[in-house]
Amino acid sequence: MRELNLPPSAASLSASLRDIGYTLETAIADLVDNSIAAGAHTIDVYCDPGSVSPALAVIDDGCGMSGNEIVDAMRLGGSSRAQERSVHDLGKFGLGLKTASFSQCRCLTVVSRKDGRLSGIEWDLDVVKSSDRWIVRELDSSQLRELPYAETLTATGTLILWRKLDRLFGGLHGRSRQEVAAEKLVALEKHLGLVFHRFLAGTVSWHKPFGISVNGHPVADFDPFCREHPATIKEPEESVQVGRSRVTLAPFILPHHSKLKAHVLKRYKDRSDFVANQGVYVYRNCRLIAWGGWFRIMARSEVTKLARIQVDFSSALDGSWTIDIKKSSAIPPKAVRDQLRLIIDRIADRSTAVIKDKGRRALPTVKYTVWERLPGKAGIRYAISATHPLVKALEDALDEGGLSKLRLLLETAAAALPVETIYADHAVQPRRTGVAPEPNGAPLEKVKQLRACLPEQKRSDQKAVLALAKQTRLFDRDWPAVKEFVRGLQ
Repeated sequence: MRELNLPPSAASLSASLRDIGYTLETAIADLVDNSIAAGAHTIDVYCDPGSVSPALAVIDDGCGMSGNEIVDAMRLGGSSRAQERSVHDLGKFGLGLKTASFSQCRCLTVVSRKDGRLSGIEWDLDVVKSSDRWIVRELDSSQLRELPYAETLTATGTLILWRKLDRLFGGLHGRSRQEVAAEKLVALEKHLGLVFHRFLAGTVSWHKPFGISVNGHPVADFDPFCREHPATIKEPEESVQVGRSRVTLAPFILPHHSKLKAHVLKRYKDRSDFVANQGVYVYRNCRLIAWGGWFRIMARSEVTKLARIQVDFSSALDGSWTIDIKKSSAIPPKAVRDQLRLIIDRIADRSTAVIKDKGRRALPTVKYTVWERLPGKAGIRYAISATHPLVKALEDALDEGGLSKLRLLLETAAAALPVETIYADHAVQPRRTGVAPEPNGAPLEKVKQLRACLPEQKRSDQKAVLALAKQTRLFDRDWPAVKEFVRGLQ
């Protein structure tokens, strides 16, 4: 038996490495990982899609690299997976810098300053393709000075420069290119604010707070657990022993949307709806790597949309989790999955209770309610209350033929209630669903008409009149004036 050396084709493999599945957001997040590992306090992302030769730059103020260290960082798999890493290192495969960059550009340049010396190495996939060799170029001092953003490295730090951005702009030019770039950069800010929210908020014990900016705009941290809200329920943490390390699990129940201020609700809606955002959030060394969904333990639903579980593990447990190169998905080990199953059953019930409690409050049980919830053996149905004063007044005013038509109308309205449409609208736009109608006619005259529907002995009861008017939802926009008007009635 003889051994054959079969090195891969550089041209073919480099092209394949571009299609691992990175987006702009996940690619930049991989670079931010390296900056955090380098002890950076600030990370700036710049992109000018309007320039003749657009480039994207990621600049940090970390410890920097020497020329030899850049060469090793630019080698595919340069840091062996078996090599002992820092317990807080966010890297994993030694491929992130290259694969993330190649997914968006054809020319990757790394420039770094350390010990007062500026060094730079460049990958150009056009050179690799034409030569079919793994060739990098070392840049001399004059070439380094000509690079965009190189002048920002006045102290220690590193510049990652992407040029030949054939993937980022999709071949577009002019205004169309700028619009596409603007959309992607907005999505990038949101992604970084979520993935690194604990670093940005300064809650990571082993790392000082640091900032990220995109074209000069600071990235705000986004806490998916709404920890600052007093109505958020945080249950006690639990832990699972896996090998010599522990995995911690912290369950949360978010407040009902009605308790959130408009700007807070908008921040959550801007990052997908509550239904999509529910589930398990997995953190490796405090960096979010996977979120949304319940690992097929439970399906996402409207009634569990407020439930979240924060799961934390360290890189010491990498062998127990299945993490992809992009660090955007993970599969928990069996011990963790078993514990998750127990927690999910419990918090799903709590989330459901919060939703149903709000539903019960939305359908009060006092006698003037317009809609009734009628559970039965065949299921739950909703119907206009037959005892509502308006319905009773109509019944008294109609003859037998009119009364028959009224009852048919009420039955039809109950049977044709568009439950699916209401459910979908409420899930997507809860505060815009079920709002009071636009005023139509004089509201105070309608209050008089409603009052006349009450039994005679109740018409002088201000509380009864206000309760009837309130539950019609016709006067939400004019409620202060209606209250004042009713108080003046004799």
